[in-house]
Amino acid sequence: MIRKITIALASLVLVAGACLLGHSQTAPDSKQLEAVLNRMDQTAAKFRSSQADFVWDQYEKVVDDHDNQKGTIYFRQQSKGIEMAANITEPAKKYVLFTGSKAQVYEPKIDRVTVYNTGKNKSDFESLVVLGFGGRGHDLLKSFKVNYLGAEDAQGVKADKLDLVPKSEKLRNNLADHIVLWIDPARGISVQQQFFEISGNYRLAKYSNIQMNPRIPDDVFKLKTTANTTVVSPQG
Repeated sequence: MIRKITIALASLVLVAGACLLGHSQTAPDSKQLEAVLNRMDQTAAKFRSSQADFVWDQYEKVVDDHDNQKGTIYFRQQSKGIEMAANITEPAKKYVLFTGSKAQVYEPKIDRVTVYNTGKNKSDFESLVVLGFGGRGHDLLKSFKVNYLGAEDAQGVKADKLDLVPKSEKLRNNLADHIVLWIDPARGISVQQQFFEISGNYRLAKYSNIQMNPRIPDDVFKLKTTANTTVVSPQG
C-alpha cells in the first residue's frame, strides 16, 4: 500500500522502456546534466511553496488499463520538511495529504481516511514526493544514478529529460524501478514525471498552471473530515 500511495504522490509524481536504462552518458551530456542540476539547486534555494494542476495516468499492465485522475497539487517548505497536499477532483473527489511521517487519503464519498505511516521509509517517501518540486538537483545524485537524455517538448516547453535509477535495491523493488523527469530549464522545476515499476506498471504525471512561491492557505494542508469520518490504518 505504501508503494502505491508513494507513486501516486510523487507525481509523485510514467513510456521510455528499457532503452532508457541502457542510455550512456557522454561528456556533452555530463555538462548538460550539471547545468540542469545547478538550475534546480537555484530554484530550491528560493523555494517556499508551489502549486500546479495535474493529470495522473496510472497504467496497469496486467489488465492493460489506464486510470486517469485530475486535480491540483500543493507543496510547502516547513521546518520539519516538505508538506504535500493533493485535491483530486476527477473521476471522484479525494484528498491526499503528506505531513511528517504520515500519508493520509480522505475519500468523502465513503467518509473515510486511510492513514499510511511511512516509518523507516520516510526519507525514501519524501525524496520521491518532492522530485522536481523544491528539491535540490545535486541531492538526486545521493539516491539515484542520473542520466541526461536530451531535450524534449513537454507541457509547452523544451524540457531537459533526466532518467533516474535508484541506487537502493529496496527502493527499486518497492517504489520505482526508474523515473523520468522533464525539467523546465527556465524555472528548474518538473513539468512532467514518469514512474516505472518492475512489473511494467507506470504512472505518468503532467503538470500545468505551475505557480512558484504562492501564498497557500493553511487549511489546504488539513483534511476536511466530518464527525462521522472513520479512520483506518492498513498494515504493510
